[in-house]
Amino acid sequence: MDLSIQLPKNFKEQTVRELLEEEWLVPRKVRHFLRTRKNVSINGEPALFHFPVKSGDIITLQFESEDYPTPALLLGNEAKVEVLFEDEHLIILNKPIGMKTHPNQPDEEDTLLNHLAAYLAPKKQTPYVVHRLDKETSGAILFAKNPFVLPILGRLLESKQIYRRYQAVISGNLKESLTIRKKIGRDRHDRRKRVIDERRGDMAVTHIEVESFDDQMNHTNVYCVLETGRTHQIRVHLASIGHPIMGDPLYHPKPNGRLMLHAYELHLTHPFTGETIMAVAEPSLW
Repeated sequence: MDLSIQLPKNFKEQTVRELLEEEWLVPRKVRHFLRTRKNVSINGEPALFHFPVKSGDIITLQFESEDYPTPALLLGNEAKVEVLFEDEHLIILNKPIGMKTHPNQPDEEDTLLNHLAAYLAPKKQTPYVVHRLDKETSGAILFAKNPFVLPILGRLLESKQIYRRYQAVISGNLKESLTIRKKIGRDRHDRRKRVIDERRGDMAVTHIEVESFDDQMNHTNVYCVLETGRTHQIRVHLASIGHPIMGDPLYHPKPNGRLMLHAYELHLTHPFTGETIMAVAEPSLW
């Protein structure tokens, strides 16, 4: 696998070593191989790790197959892939409701990751999961198209530099917008579920924006923005304030129809180009 990346306009001059270690998060073992094999070049010329790099430079990295082993993954059906954005490093899909993000067993082949693997196979690329959506949740989801960019996207996610905005339809009349800060932990009685657990749980923060109220149906349309990414976070938080998501099979006392939760928007700054990427997953819930 060879990668060539042009450094963006606002790039701060630094050494090759700093670029690989601090900016691009290349693992130590892989950095060692790049150095000893002399597999780094700047603008087509071989480069040592102490060489400076600056805005506009084209950095080329040559990887061997053992640097990043390709994971085994069954190929699904590429026709089930709806692309919202794609370039050589990352891809954003519109996940349908009722489809798992990734397989839990090696013989599974009807998950979004399997279908994406089939879509990328002709390009000799392999997908990697950056984050996940629940099986019942639809909408925008981000994948890496090579193992090199995966930790970089993971860092953007952890540092809250990937903006994710969800739509939800919730029971009852939520009269005003609010932020929910409650710790979430595992339900000791049901392994499928999560609960509010202020003593042993992990802190979770969800911002809720009220869009409209339907008095005939007695439900509220809301936007939800994640500040953290706990399992079932939006679902548990909304249920905890007495407004469970309509159709939620785990947290609504009377679920009916589909889970009314949709990952509507996903925004990020491209880690290599500096481009602002804005993906919107249509159709919306309202």
